[in-house]
Amino acid sequence: MSEHISVLLDEAIDALNIRPDGVYVDGTFGRGGHSRAILAKLNDNGRLIVFDKDPQAIATANELAAKDKRVSVIHSGFQDFQAALNRLEIKEIDGVLFDLGLSSPQLDNADRGFSFRYDAPLDMRMNNATGQTAAEWLNTADEQEIAQVIRDFGEEKFYKRIAAMIVARRPVRTTVDLANICRAAITKHEKGQHPATRTFQGVRIFINGELTELSAVLPQVVGCLKTGGRLAVIAFHSLEDRIVKQFIKQQSTVKPLPKWVIEKDDALEKPPLKIVGKAIRPLDAEVQNNPRARSAVLRVAERTDGKL
Repeated sequence: MSEHISVLLDEAIDALNIRPDGVYVDGTFGRGGHSRAILAKLNDNGRLIVFDKDPQAIATANELAAKDKRVSVIHSGFQDFQAALNRLEIKEIDGVLFDLGLSSPQLDNADRGFSFRYDAPLDMRMNNATGQTAAEWLNTADEQEIAQVIRDFGEEKFYKRIAAMIVARRPVRTTVDLANICRAAITKHEKGQHPATRTFQGVRIFINGELTELSAVLPQVVGCLKTGGRLAVIAFHSLEDRIVKQFIKQQSTVKPLPKWVIEKDDALEKPPLKIVGKAIRPLDAEVQNNPRARSAVLRVAERTDGKL
């Protein structure tokens, strides 16, 4: 199994503009690369809260927390971000980082069923202790629903043909079963890309509710950030990045006031976020060292004193 290399590590830590005594959240702990870098910037009064769905990631996070009293661990996705912070009696935070997508250990562990490179049960759950597996869904969903998921979340143009073949060849039990269907259904392959790539992406996103969760957490973050606090998000494909980009743009744009407003409140006029710099992408040297970084995009925003 390959070691997980945190993507855009230095850039993400710089983006958070860390205060030594601040409260920070790593919304996607993974194997803790970004978390450890945040902790290195905090003093004894600083605090770090980490979220993850993956039981193996949580085991690593708990080991870290046992050695470092500044760390609190939440075994959950981040859709209940604000409620989780409330349970910890945290009202405001100084920054949050989301490193979206899969970690290398998840991809390289055949038993997790994320990769078409291994013959394994078709699972794809980030929390493999609960919920419906990819195989269970593919073997019970109707053809139209499967096609829609592959089209919308996988951005696969052969979605109809793949969905029809999945239904015709059911039961689909393993990663190789699904990969072979994609290979047979796609007549024109993209150079350098496995024909199953987009379908695996689409099914995984659907099974884990990844885009729904991302859309739900971003407004919660704005409500929790202190003035001057930072939101940093690393996305790995266009669907995630589009949600983040549009949200930040919307929340950093001055909203027109009703015509009947006579006295204007400066705080009311000011949007709650401001964009910090341009989107950041990995340098060639990082991509060469870690090919999985090639599609990463880091976007950063800062909380203003504008009203929500």
